[in-house]
Amino acid sequence: MKNAVDHSQHAVPEGRQTTMNQFTGQSLSWDVKDGVIELSLHRAPCNEIGSRTLGELEKFVGALAGLVAESHALIVHSSLECGFCAGADLRELYQSAQKISKNEARQGVREFLERIHRVMNTIDAAPIPTIAAVHGVTFGGGFELALVCDLIIADKMARFCFPELRLGLIPGFGGIPRLKRDLGNGVVRDLLLTGRSINATKAQSVGLVSQVAAEGEALRVARATAAQIGKFDRRTTLAAKQFIKPIPYEELRREIDLFCELFAQPAVEAGLRKFVESTDAQPYLP
Repeated sequence: MKNAVDHSQHAVPEGRQTTMNQFTGQSLSWDVKDGVIELSLHRAPCNEIGSRTLGELEKFVGALAGLVAESHALIVHSSLECGFCAGADLRELYQSAQKISKNEARQGVREFLERIHRVMNTIDAAPIPTIAAVHGVTFGGGFELALVCDLIIADKMARFCFPELRLGLIPGFGGIPRLKRDLGNGVVRDLLLTGRSINATKAQSVGLVSQVAAEGEALRVARATAAQIGKFDRRTTLAAKQFIKPIPYEELRREIDLFCELFAQPAVEAGLRKFVESTDAQPYLP
């Protein structure tokens, strides 16, 4: 957070970039193969989204306008066995907030959320179809990252969850407005208010997931889907995408305000402390 976590002041993160089409960083990498951009998450233990990952995501969306010029699809996936993404880096959030005043912490949180929303909105509005190939843990901010994509293809072992309420918070990376856009309110309320996870089969039955793949096969199926997408005219595909996928900008802004309001409550500090002090190898599990 502000004055505590180094958000790099929007500086370009360290990493190896040989051309615009290739980058390898500490948290993620991207490459372009056969007209498909592949964004791979690889930050151990389970792709938690903190300041380093956000900086590299900003680098990616900064390059995206150039990348899409020669591409017809984007695939986002994880190369880690644990899953797609366990969500925000709660340890970084908690440890940062302990070092500064509550007002500074809240301002730092708002700045972080505004930056991650710009990243998510850019991917959401990308002028090519986007596919999330997910497996295992797809929780919190990881779930929200998947939701910005046009299609979610899930390994049969994938699980989806919004566990934020047990921390005294709501999803803050755009999850509620995007879930409302895509699904009925009954499903949205159940996921949000209970914190329960659902499996890939259930996610497909309610319309969240477009395809369920065999274990370990989500990326292969996503690549096959991207190849199918590449058969059609780009302008027609973009027009169709814009027509069926509006971006709820006003609700997204309201989500940031509500998250920051809740962040100031005592329940949040207690919830984060419990998470950080947990000896469980996977404390993000509900």
